[in-house]
Amino acid sequence: MNVPLELRYSTDHEWVRVEEGGRVRVGITEYAQDALGDVVFVDLPAVGARVAAGDVFGEVESTKSVSEFFAPLTGTVVAVNDELESAPERINEDPYGDGWICDLELADPAQLDDLLTAGAYTALIEA
Repeated sequence: MNVPLELRYSTDHEWVRVEEGGRVRVGITEYAQDALGDVVFVDLPAVGARVAAGDVFGEVESTKSVSEFFAPLTGTVVAVNDELESAPERINEDPYGDGWICDLELADPAQLDDLLTAGAYTALIEA
């Protein structure tokens, strides 16, 4: 499984990449998309929505199941990957790139310290 070292991870299998200006990009991990199977529909959060860490903020439907996205951090949704509406398979094809879900403006950047490192996430998925 690909677990990029520069990212942080939630126990719900979301990844977080720190971007410029106090924003983070959020997506689901390769492990999560592999468990889901072929993604056929994505329900994205609304731009402007405020989310708290642990809140459900979207949904993904695959040929196997329907699963929820959980906010890994508290903040405001400032961008969504609209391309997923017409091409949800990008989550399968490139979960750490073109398959991103949304960008958040963080309420408290210190929450990043609560997320897992790549090593800790790898231990979680291999347990």
